[in-house]
Amino acid sequence: MVYGCSARVHNRSGGLGSDPFFTWVKKGPAPESKSSRKLVDKLWSRKDKKAPKLDGHNEPVEFMWPRDLLVPSFTNARVATYSYKSGKGVKTTLRQLAEQFLNVLFQHRQKPDALVIAALNRDFQELRLSVSGVIFLGAPFQGSNAAVLGKRLAQVTGGDLSLLELLQKDNTNLQSLSKEFSDSHREWDFVCFYEDTDADYTLFKTRVVTASSATLSGRRMIFLHTDHSGLNKFSGRNDENYALVLPEIQRMVNNGPSMVTSRFKTKGAEAVGNKHWLVPRGTNKLFTGRSEIIDRIKGVLQDDSAQNAWKQKVFVITGLGGMGKTEICLQVANILREDFWGVFWVDVDSESTAKNDFISAVASFGSSAKSVDDARRLLSNTKHNWLLILDNADDPEFDYQAYLPSGSRGVVLVTSRISDCSQYSTVGSEVLTSLDIGLSKQLLLRAANIAEDLWPSVDQQAEDIAKLIGSHTLALIQAGTYIAKGYSRLDQYPEVYGKHRKRLLTYRPSQAQSRYGDVYATFEASAQILENSESEDARDALHLLRVLSMLHSSALPLQIFEDAWNCSRNVLHVSDTEVDLGTCSRWHALQLPEFMGVEANEWDPHRLNKASYLLVSLSFVVRSNLAGESPSLSMHPLAHAWAKDRQELAQQGQTWIAAACVVALSIDSYGTPRDNLVHLQSLLNIEVKTAFSLGPKPMLVSIFIIFGKNLEMNREDARLNSLLQDIFGILAIGFDKPSVEYLELYKIYGRNLANFDDMANYIQLQIQIMKIENETLPSSHYMHMVSRHELARAHHGNGEVKRAIELLEQVVEAQEDLPITNSRRLASQHELARAYITNGQVDKAIEILEKVVKVKSTLPIAHPERLKSQNVLARAYHDNGQVEKAIELLEQVVKVTEGVLPITHNDRLHSEHELGRGYHDNGQVDRAIELMEHVVKVKEVLPAVHPERLVSQHELARYYYTNGQVDRAIELMGHVVKIKEGVLPATDPERLKSEQALAHFKRVGRNPSVSVLKSRRFRSCC
Repeated sequence: MVYGCSARVHNRSGGLGSDPFFTWVKKGPAPESKSSRKLVDKLWSRKDKKAPKLDGHNEPVEFMWPRDLLVPSFTNARVATYSYKSGKGVKTTLRQLAEQFLNVLFQHRQKPDALVIAALNRDFQELRLSVSGVIFLGAPFQGSNAAVLGKRLAQVTGGDLSLLELLQKDNTNLQSLSKEFSDSHREWDFVCFYEDTDADYTLFKTRVVTASSATLSGRRMIFLHTDHSGLNKFSGRNDENYALVLPEIQRMVNNGPSMVTSRFKTKGAEAVGNKHWLVPRGTNKLFTGRSEIIDRIKGVLQDDSAQNAWKQKVFVITGLGGMGKTEICLQVANILREDFWGVFWVDVDSESTAKNDFISAVASFGSSAKSVDDARRLLSNTKHNWLLILDNADDPEFDYQAYLPSGSRGVVLVTSRISDCSQYSTVGSEVLTSLDIGLSKQLLLRAANIAEDLWPSVDQQAEDIAKLIGSHTLALIQAGTYIAKGYSRLDQYPEVYGKHRKRLLTYRPSQAQSRYGDVYATFEASAQILENSESEDARDALHLLRVLSMLHSSALPLQIFEDAWNCSRNVLHVSDTEVDLGTCSRWHALQLPEFMGVEANEWDPHRLNKASYLLVSLSFVVRSNLAGESPSLSMHPLAHAWAKDRQELAQQGQTWIAAACVVALSIDSYGTPRDNLVHLQSLLNIEVKTAFSLGPKPMLVSIFIIFGKNLEMNREDARLNSLLQDIFGILAIGFDKPSVEYLELYKIYGRNLANFDDMANYIQLQIQIMKIENETLPSSHYMHMVSRHELARAHHGNGEVKRAIELLEQVVEAQEDLPITNSRRLASQHELARAYITNGQVDKAIEILEKVVKVKSTLPIAHPERLKSQNVLARAYHDNGQVEKAIELLEQVVKVTEGVLPITHNDRLHSEHELGRGYHDNGQVDRAIELMEHVVKVKEVLPAVHPERLVSQHELARYYYTNGQVDRAIELMGHVVKIKEGVLPATDPERLKSEQALAHFKRVGRNPSVSVLKSRRFRSCC
């Protein structure tokens, strides 16, 4: 490499396993050398080595040609070699080596890529301008097949593979690096020398670097008559290969001064360093994280490679308000300040502020403008390097192209809440999202002025707050400031937030305020754009935003609106007085949002799509389009909270009704009952008393009945019980006195009692319900069969299995005329099979359940009804001795429930319990114990006397005993027996089973002659 007006010739060696000295030596032993020196000392001249060793004829027997040939030939030059280690145990990469090379030359620390980065990094521009030419001796631009052999040898000897993998033939990373190098330095003089002889490795011969790999397209290429190792070794002035290399070096040295002087003259017109700094404020000392984004922006703004030479570099940052878009621009501006002659900040929040800022920008360097266009032209025509930051490009109806200077000069950073603004980018864009949880905690604690040595002790408290506010950057800072001011302790903040959310999120610190002052104000700024618009799209967007605020912030499938519309077609002409409680009517259909077009003849999603698109463009919501699924909308938790809190109470009430009717009308159509659960639960956060004030009482009761049935199907038993308690209280009706008017409510309440194993009260309530139906319904009405089904279920739960079977057989027989897919028919068949299992008639149960499961296979894979019947069929297989078949089915069920149900859900725990039982009885005792320990631990949230908790503890004790852990088995079974003795009569079968098991454990103990696992007697009693 030749560079500088006063010539310097650098030789860089990099053969794999090469020696810093012998790389350049033709033959003979190495001369004496000094002891190990620092890396910078490897830049040496002739005095660093002894003169060539002479033989008896005074002729040199070894030539270190840079020293012995170049130094005498170029007396005005400094000649140096640079080498790096690449042998066994060395793990440096090409990029690291390149970085070290530049730093040795300039004693400068940066992060680039050798001569490639001299083009990309302004700190090394002097090096780039000073290079006259480069001579390559067998450089493997396209890699080498020999690297494959080297890789195999390295694998044998334990060497590092990273460099060898990069040098393999046709490696895309190496090809990209070579192309980038060549394109970045078109003005340099390149000459590529390559070998014309195969290297001889005794066992085989090979061309180490082929001509095609050792040359660059469009550059001069010359072959040397040698193999690869001889390309950089010459025997003297008369060496035929040296005779080819020397003229090229001489030409580069001779042409160098004029070439380099010309380049520096071209660059000299541009002033060095920053002259104009129009930035509104300094950086925030609390700024945390975002280093990857800042590094990415720095990289593209500083990239002067060929592909970016002829275009203006524009980078766009979009995202929700308060995430830190402006602060990132401040950080970038400060870091790169000295790279730009001028740094200009323009607030484009309004046309007036944009105009003023543009005029001020050009005035700073002595120019005058009367308009934005004048200022843009002046920027476009200046020969200096500038950075323009366009902040707050947040109006979706404005074309911000009007603020981008024309031409290719300068670089531009744009911040916007509008996702569509990313189309202005030419070198990249970034959607700014929440900080990760680790950085969120760090930012919160720094803002709260909590000493860093205390952070470990408050880590969980900080994490709770960060999750509560969705790791929103501005919210974290203001929460920390609120705590630092003493308004709340760190551990109290979640409770205060729950009670006074709006107060906390509108809190404004007196110092170092953000642009909008508080979290809610950042969102409100975008909402005002919609409020000020008179378009239908804006009105629809605001209405949709209000509806979303009543539901959960997580993904809401847009299909829910179409399903609600379809259902509304069936009830739109149904009088409110003609329907039973729990059924929707015309009133419910008319409450749907206007953008759904309730009275249209066909479903048209146009207005819904435009409204959602507008919310997406303003970063209020995120739209997800997963393959095979309905598009969905989700919101950041704080934007979601703001969207609700910004509504007056009366408007909140109207919005709740609209959202509740959307869910109620769609609940039986979309997906599985669980798909709407989180949104339904959000709607149920309203006080029942408040809800009943929003519309006719029967209409509201119907909504709550529909919601209650969904809670029941999802086994949200406690939430349903709480809801029923509130409804019964508001309606002032007794729990044990069913009435005709609210009979549907009592039926749900009865089933809820059954799910809590309160069978005695359930039976009494069901008998009263059947009495009312006998008095009010025709004898042929289907509800008589439904009530018999429920009564049979109650008898079964109460231990009266034969009575249950008798009733259920009558019901199933009466329903034989119904379609095989009828839900009532399937439910009764399911219950009859369950009763048969309890009664020991397992074959009959399997016969029924296999048909039921086959019919239900048309339901979604995670549908509760499908999973429920699969569970019972697996139990029947188990009881019938088909344990492996039971395990296979249960493993499928458990896998599904793990993906859709929370860890504490009863259906998931039941499936895991049954699978553990299957593993145990199949001899997989370790797996059984592992699974049952998990189930027992999760069920600790249940009361100590809860039957579900006790049955799993009983099973786990059995497994311990089977596994030889007798003491643990006795301890746990003793605990179960003690609790059952306190709550169950002495004759109760469940109590007796545990007592017998405990006695067995104590009696047999560790007697090895007893095989518990195979003992049929043990299984039956335990």
